[in-house]
Amino acid sequence: MSLAKPWRDLDRATVRSAPTRYALYELGDADGESVGFGTGILRDELKEALAYGDAVTVRWTLAESADYAERLLDEHVDG
Repeated sequence: MSLAKPWRDLDRATVRSAPTRYALYELGDADGESVGFGTGILRDELKEALAYGDAVTVRWTLAESADYAERLLDEHVDG
């Protein structure tokens, strides 16, 4: 199940403005289709996705801890 948030361009400006907090994030393609989910320190994860991935959009939900981010991931992937 996709996150109920608007897509943002996955670019340097988005990466710079992303918080350095745990999050569940969703990556998308140019057509607005989800290409995957991940968890971790958001800014670090987006840097990697921008450098090495094929996604062009992103949306996220911040989490209070790594454990909470993983629980959110379970809800969205299994949900």
